[in-house]
Amino acid sequence: MAKKDEKIDYVKNGKRVDGRKVEELRPLTIEVGVIDNADGSAYLEWGQNKVIVAVYGPRELLPKHKQDPRKAIVNFQYRMATFSVPDRKNPRPARREIEISKVCSEALQRAVFAERFPNTVIDVFVQILDSNAGSRAAGLSAASVALADAGIPMRDLVASTGVGKAGGEIILDLNKFEEDAPDAVDIPIAIMPRTEEIVLLQMDGLLTTKEWKKCLELGVKGCKQVYEVQRAALQKKYDAAGAVKGKEKKKEEKAAKKEKVK
Repeated sequence: MAKKDEKIDYVKNGKRVDGRKVEELRPLTIEVGVIDNADGSAYLEWGQNKVIVAVYGPRELLPKHKQDPRKAIVNFQYRMATFSVPDRKNPRPARREIEISKVCSEALQRAVFAERFPNTVIDVFVQILDSNAGSRAAGLSAASVALADAGIPMRDLVASTGVGKAGGEIILDLNKFEEDAPDAVDIPIAIMPRTEEIVLLQMDGLLTTKEWKKCLELGVKGCKQVYEVQRAALQKKYDAAGAVKGKEKKKEEKAAKKEKVK
């Protein structure tokens, strides 16, 4: 443990405390189609963060007075499990969860072709099973993959990460230790990677103009790294599904040939 007035080197010789480079993400893996009863689903592990997402819809929005005749409503519900943090969390939604649900709903609303499904709702349920900094970016990135798995038409996936400052250094994907730095600045950012359109941007802390420009550039690069993992996860699922269909087709053809011989 560092003493109160002791200066901590958050980046030393180009490496951070956890061994990463300043522009390196924590280990990230995504699995698609993990909940059979959902229209689309995904499971994500990002560093210590563990997130599961289920998507249902589009389906009729009830009560009807909440319907929008122009588009579908993306209902993003971000919830943290009571055991997801060291101190047991109150099971009731906190203000932070409500705020994250709102901004993530707006981010996904921009990506989805919501105008094709008037008077409906697309429910996106995000459960944080284990949290250690960056859970909002993790939940949003996983939700985007689950929407694609549900077959909902989208302009692009939404890729998200965190970027900011700790110990005077601009770094990508802050962990909890870095978020707690005395000069910490945390910036969750989400983009649609093909156009680099920003769909979510928040900031907690102060930066100079030069630092902000560096953060934005690094954040966009980080989001594109997340995007590659998202695409690979979706590709893996549908490659596997195609392989299964191919085997079934071969079995059917083989059986048909046997019948023909008889």
